[in-house]
Amino acid sequence: MRLDPVPQDTPQVSERLSHIVRVATELGRRNVEIQGFLQSLDENCTAHSGSLNTLQTRGDRVQSAAQRAIETTTETRALADSALVQMQGSIKRLTETGGLSRDLASWVNQVHADSGDVDAMLVAVGKSNGDIASIASQVNILAMNAKIEAARAGDAGRGFAIVAEAINDLSHKTRSAVEDISATIQSMSQWITHLNDGARTNSIGAQTLLSEVEVSDAELSDIEARMTELREAAHKTEAEVASAQNASAEFVPAAATLSGFMKELGQGVHEAKTRTESLIDQSESILQDVVSLGGSGKDSPMIVMVQDVAGRISEAFGKAVATGRISVSDLFDEAYTPMPGTDPAQMTTRFTKLTDDILPALQEPVLSLDPRIVFCAAVDRNGYLPTHNAKFSQQQSKDPVWNAAHCRNRRIFDDRVGLKAGRNTEPFLLQIYRRDMGGGNYAMMKDLSAPIHVEGRHWGGLRLAYRLNG
Repeated sequence: MRLDPVPQDTPQVSERLSHIVRVATELGRRNVEIQGFLQSLDENCTAHSGSLNTLQTRGDRVQSAAQRAIETTTETRALADSALVQMQGSIKRLTETGGLSRDLASWVNQVHADSGDVDAMLVAVGKSNGDIASIASQVNILAMNAKIEAARAGDAGRGFAIVAEAINDLSHKTRSAVEDISATIQSMSQWITHLNDGARTNSIGAQTLLSEVEVSDAELSDIEARMTELREAAHKTEAEVASAQNASAEFVPAAATLSGFMKELGQGVHEAKTRTESLIDQSESILQDVVSLGGSGKDSPMIVMVQDVAGRISEAFGKAVATGRISVSDLFDEAYTPMPGTDPAQMTTRFTKLTDDILPALQEPVLSLDPRIVFCAAVDRNGYLPTHNAKFSQQQSKDPVWNAAHCRNRRIFDDRVGLKAGRNTEPFLLQIYRRDMGGGNYAMMKDLSAPIHVEGRHWGGLRLAYRLNG
């Protein structure tokens, strides 16, 4: 059924209707702009609300982690304090041991030096003992000579003989003592030599020990300094972690407050968007009613055009069913099968091939009838657009943003405008909307649609989109 504009009695009425159309169109445009802004704001609020909830949850985790961290750092600081005290005690004992080692090394060096002196003294004693032995031998010889002379003197030499015998006996004892002393000196000399050899070896070890003690003293001092630094770092870390915990404790309630505010804001924005959509519907209803009464010469030709092409599509579909090219069930197929590897996703149905055969010859010529026209394409009741104009039916690339703008065939446009166009059963439907061109780009458009019927059933609608100003 085609709805022609109602004839008007006077030019004044027509002008007023046209004025109402212009006002309603501008109102609709502004409402759509507001709705688009609120839609973006609603999406941002939803996204930010989710982010804030995540942030709050993570803030709770940070606070818990900070609490565990401060407990750990407090324990670490206590261990560092205890370790430093123990280390200082150990260093003190090691320092004392080093001092004893140093004294022992000095004593060993002194023993080595003294053993040389003792050996020299034993050599001197040995020499003196040799002299005594020589004297004892000479005395013995003299005693023997004296005894001989006393024997020759007879009784006169008896007293002298007794003295000579005593001297001889003394010389023997002296020789025996000298021999004992020589043996002792030799034994002592061997012992001193052994002691000196050991002292020499120990002296070398003592020098090494002294060097190592010096190195150990330096290393112990360094260890003590490092342990002191470690304790200071532990104290500083404990203070910083405590500060972080305090900051996180302040952050969490602030994040919760902000999250609650964002949630309330999102609810308000969503409600405002819903009300704006209602205003859009009302302004579109006003616009449609006024246009149907004959207002605005700009839209009337478009209405006639879309109704005419929609009628021809209905006839072509009906003929295809009648001739057996397609069954009614296939023509009304709603099993949308995704095409692999497409982004955005493209779909096929059992009637897609038929629309590819029939629709281009009916849709393409419309594009050249008015420079304002952007596209002319049929959609089913669910917003599925099987066959688009050639310029919007490019082969998909690897760029989804480019695909969204240039590969719009075989896609489902189930937004508010697309669904209303596909499900409208009135003679025509005139909408104002922001067309999503992909990549965050939108264009303000009028969407004029007329229903397509096949064998008394509503198949969908023909969408004719054109610019508001041209």
